[in-house]
Amino acid sequence: MADKRLLSRRGAIGAFLAMDVMREAREKSRAGAAICHMEVGEPGGPAPLAVRALAKQRLDEGLIGYTEALGLPDLRARIARHYRERYEVAVAPEHVVVTTGSSAGFVLAFLATLDAGERVAIMRPGYPCYREILKALDLVPVDLPVGFEGGWHPSLHDIERAIEKEGARALLLASPANPTGVLLADGFITQVAELCVAKNVWLMMDEIYHGLIYEKSTMTTAGLNDRVIVLNSFSKYYSMTGWRIGWMVVPAFLTRPLEILSQNLFISAPTLSQMAAVAAFESYDELEAMKAGYARNREMLRSGLMDLGFSKIAPLDGAFYAYVDVSDFTNDSLAFSHTLLEEYGIAACPGVDFDPVNGHQMMRFSYAGRGDEIAEALKRLKARPLQKID
Repeated sequence: MADKRLLSRRGAIGAFLAMDVMREAREKSRAGAAICHMEVGEPGGPAPLAVRALAKQRLDEGLIGYTEALGLPDLRARIARHYRERYEVAVAPEHVVVTTGSSAGFVLAFLATLDAGERVAIMRPGYPCYREILKALDLVPVDLPVGFEGGWHPSLHDIERAIEKEGARALLLASPANPTGVLLADGFITQVAELCVAKNVWLMMDEIYHGLIYEKSTMTTAGLNDRVIVLNSFSKYYSMTGWRIGWMVVPAFLTRPLEILSQNLFISAPTLSQMAAVAAFESYDELEAMKAGYARNREMLRSGLMDLGFSKIAPLDGAFYAYVDVSDFTNDSLAFSHTLLEEYGIAACPGVDFDPVNGHQMMRFSYAGRGDEIAEALKRLKARPLQKID
C-alpha cells in the first residue's frame, strides 16, 4: 500500500459512481450476463454516417498531426455558424475554443478565471464531476440545492445568497440539467446573466444537452455578455462520446489565456475528431431520428416507472435521464443500485453520485440506450417486485 505522503490531497476526490457502475456492468456483460444498461448518458447509436465517413477519408489521406491549441479554424467557424443557424445569435469564430470534450472545457474555464480557494456555486443535485474537478483544482463548491418543491429549478434568492453571503466568484448552471432533465426558463437565464454582470462574477453555462429537448425550446447563453462562458460538446446530441471533442464560447479577452492553458495542458484536442466533427452539423436528419428514439424511450420509461410505483420523477424536459424518488424502497441508493445490478441485471446510478446530501433516496435511469433494454428492465421489475432495502 502506497505511503499516503506520496499522494496529493487533490487526487483524493470522490469517484464518479456512474463510471464505476458502468465498469461493473460491462464486466458482467463480458462474462455472459444479460445486463440492461441504463447507467451512463451515452447514446445507444454511433456517430452520424457523415462523421464516420469523413474520419475514414482523413485517415486515408495520411497525416493526423497537432492542430492549433484553440482548434481547427474550419471547425471553429462551423461552430460559430451553428449559433447563427440554430439560435440566430452572432458568434465570431475567434470566440470559439475547441476542447477535449466538455470535461477539458471545465478544467480550462476554472483555471482561466479562478484562483485556488475561490468558490463556485453549483446546483445540487448536479453532474458529479463539477464538484470533484473543483475540489481537485483547490476550488470550493457552494451548493444551490434544488428539489421537487421548486421544480428542480434554482432560485435567484439562492444564487444571490451564494454570491453575496458565501462569496461565490462563479456560477455554474446546466440546462437541460443532469440528472434531473430540468430546463431553465429563458427569462430566468437572462436574469441570472444580468445579475452576474452586476456582481462581477462568471456565469458558466453547460449546454451539453441542447438539442435534446422534447416539448419546449430554449435560448443559448452564448454572447449574452462578457461574463458568460458557454460549454458544449459533441458527445450527447451528436452521439460522439468516445471522440472526446467539445467546445466553449467565451469573451474575446479570455481567448488568449485559454489558448496558453490549452497549449500547456493538452497541446490540442484530438485532431481526427476535430476533422470529423465538422460533418456533425450536416447530419440533422439522422440526429433527429435518434432523438425520436430517445423520446419513445422517455415515454416508455416514465409510464413504466409510474406503473411500478415510482410516482415522483423529476421533470423530463430534456437530456435523457429519469431522476426518480425511490424512498418507498430504500434509504440507501448505493445499496439499491447494487441490488438492481446483482439481482435484476439492471445497471442504474445511485442518487448519491449527484447529491451527497439527499441523493440516498434517489436513482437516475438513463434512457439514452436501446429501447429493448429499457423494456426488458421494466419487465424484470414487474415480474419480481422490489422489496424494501434498508
